Amino acid sequence: MVPSIYDLQDFYAAPGGRTVRRAIAHHIETWWDSVRGLRVIGIGYAQPYLDSFLEEAERVICLAPAAQGSHPWPKSAPNLTALVEETELPLETNSVDRILLIHSLEYAELPSMNLQEIWRVLKSSGRLIVVVPNRRGLWSRAEWSPFGHGTPYSYDQLRNILRDQLFVHERSTSALYMPPTRSKLLRNIGEKLEHTLPYLLPGIGGVHIVEVSKQIYSGLLKPASNRIIIRTRPELAPTPRVGQ
Repeated sequence: MVPSIYDLQDFYAAPGGRTVRRAIAHHIETWWDSVRGLRVIGIGYAQPYLDSFLEEAERVICLAPAAQGSHPWPKSAPNLTALVEETELPLETNSVDRILLIHSLEYAELPSMNLQEIWRVLKSSGRLIVVVPNRRGLWSRAEWSPFGHGTPYSYDQLRNILRDQLFVHERSTSALYMPPTRSKLLRNIGEKLEHTLPYLLPGIGGVHIVEVSKQIYSGLLKPASNRIIIRTRPELAPTPRVGQ
């Protein structure tokens, strides 16, 4: 089930959603600490995580899946959001420096085709960050949140599908160690656990955050033939006797 744009908007507008955003955005902004002059694209519901790049990047665009819907963003500037089919992105090949994929892959009907299209538009020096619910985490069971819908991934499943679509793993982490609750008290305690539990229980984070680069194959010359040809040297051939 794909959550509607209104459900996603309401979730991030609530106190719990703002806490979630801070926990995930911390890792994204740490990895992409400088995007000056770069083209940054968000795919899925990425608007809450793209605000920090607006002033520095050369261009920032959010591409929203057609099944999910969209709303104008940002609020105080001309709209930078477009509805798209994720298997046919309206972007040129090798044209994007940074892509953030969030609230997207777990809902995809054809995740491999979606990733192939991302590989196409990403520059050879570009980077992709993927955020998906952790199959082992508690947030994948919280149906009141967007992380409780779609198909959650184990860490190995996510790495394998990215590798199969010619992406190279660069680094990874987890986030959302806080319990999925609407209680303000537990949420405040959870924010403190966000800094300690990754070292104690690294496998229970609510989401996987993985950064990958684009794998480029170089061609290899193949031999024209694998046959082994044996030539006899004339001077080693037996000399016939006279009279024979």
